[in-house]
Amino acid sequence: MDHPDERTAGAAKAAAAPGALETVLIYHERTKHRLERYAAGPETLDWSSQPDPFRRFEGARRIPLPLAGDRLTTPYSALFTPGAVPPRALSLESIGLLLELSLGLSAWKAYGPDRWALRCNPSSGNLHPTEAYLLCRAIPEIADGVYHYLSRDHVLEERGRFAERPSATAPRLQVALSSIHWREAWKYGERAFRYCQLDIGHALGALRYAAAALGWRSRWVSGVGSSELAAGFGLDRIEDFSGAEPEEPELLLEITADSWAPKGDPAAPVPAGSAWSGRANRLDPHPMYRWPIIDEVAEATRMPASDFGLAAIDRYPPRVVDSAEPAAALIRQRRSAQGFDRRGMLGAADFYGLLDALLPRPEPPWDIGRLIPRLHPVLFVHRVAGLSPGLYILPRRAAIQDGLKAALRSGFSWTKPAGCPDHLPLFRLAEVDCRPLARTLHCHQAIGADGVLALGMLAEFEATLAAAPWRYRQLHWEAGLLGQALYLEAEAMGLRGTGIGCYFDDLFHELLGLSGRAFQSLYHFTVGFPLDDSRILTSPPYAGRGPD
Repeated sequence: MDHPDERTAGAAKAAAAPGALETVLIYHERTKHRLERYAAGPETLDWSSQPDPFRRFEGARRIPLPLAGDRLTTPYSALFTPGAVPPRALSLESIGLLLELSLGLSAWKAYGPDRWALRCNPSSGNLHPTEAYLLCRAIPEIADGVYHYLSRDHVLEERGRFAERPSATAPRLQVALSSIHWREAWKYGERAFRYCQLDIGHALGALRYAAAALGWRSRWVSGVGSSELAAGFGLDRIEDFSGAEPEEPELLLEITADSWAPKGDPAAPVPAGSAWSGRANRLDPHPMYRWPIIDEVAEATRMPASDFGLAAIDRYPPRVVDSAEPAAALIRQRRSAQGFDRRGMLGAADFYGLLDALLPRPEPPWDIGRLIPRLHPVLFVHRVAGLSPGLYILPRRAAIQDGLKAALRSGFSWTKPAGCPDHLPLFRLAEVDCRPLARTLHCHQAIGADGVLALGMLAEFEATLAAAPWRYRQLHWEAGLLGQALYLEAEAMGLRGTGIGCYFDDLFHELLGLSGRAFQSLYHFTVGFPLDDSRILTSPPYAGRGPD
């Protein structure tokens, strides 16, 4: 693991190191799971010495946030209807709601002597490498400055207080996300960088859904590079991270409560003379392994101060969402399924509705950035009423369909199923019982075959990275966004989903007839009827506080 002061030293070695694109391609190939061997990881795990799952800053002033999720009755369906949710004013309470329903705890679980927290944003292995920082200006009850969100206690930690009040009078809220690579690498070794990026995508989705429940908009802020982000939110303050695991800056979000659009610098810079406080805690005092390739790919994919690449996307008819369930309830009940009932059968209407939610429309979560969709689900359909079991594909961009046809196996049928909505670009590739293959493909895990469906997300890989290697991160963020949409849509239908990070990359590619790097699989997912383990006890997330 590199500390913040080592990042600058990396620039001096750039001339001798492989180019950024080559580094990314080497990393991606090296971290594939294969039938004959898994990606490099720790040989053993001592769960009693797991890294602390909560970053905190000792000595920083804490501001308790209200707990009001139980009182938020916004129906889930309203999140997708423009103007259906009156925007709340930016305040301490509304910011508390945003964080409670996106990055906050959703429950505590216990089994025997073990106790662990669940959060509204899912994470690979429930390890949670994602951290969130807020930049607040002119918001009632919050001094202008930079704050870290500590989900364990649902508090803001004041990291930096601004030396001066800006001239703008309108409230302004920005959220920066970072990753602590060691949290994932402790368990997953070299593949951890992939999982950290997927978790950023899930966090993006979680924040967008929570903002929509408050009538707010959120968007990625372009023009802010990794170094600017690190400086603006104190992530490059060497003295504050001395002896602690570093944080890798990821991206910046602007949250708006009305039609007001912030003017001026998109990064809302910290004024000179601002006062910083707090020292980061050490998460793992005795790390047993080092994975230098994670530092290398992180450096190769740091974002320049450039545009995200916004563009027009395909247009689809408005989606019909009938769920009257409060959005807050669905968000907080979201879990990763541990097992599925193999007798469950999904109705065709729900199946098509689930896939319809993955099409990029100007609604949450896709309106967070008007990006060209680069990921396309390939589905193993096991049990859907009226639909033949088999292999299907959902190209999420009309212009890529011919490219996919040319790249995939020539014998695929590309048949639109009878009864499929006209606007839904779903095609059957092969009619076959693929449950045994899906189980093998997903590292021999039963969840690959026991749900009603499983899927892998094919990314437009080589061309995307050739244009900008840092988009390796962005492709994973899109995959995480797809996963978050699947999680919540499944919950709204009485189902449950789970992300699958362990799969045999090239076995999946061989199944599809893919060669080369034009398309690569980045994330897998499965949905079904969950089986609950009654031995695991559940308790409220913030039982000691109660609602405010």
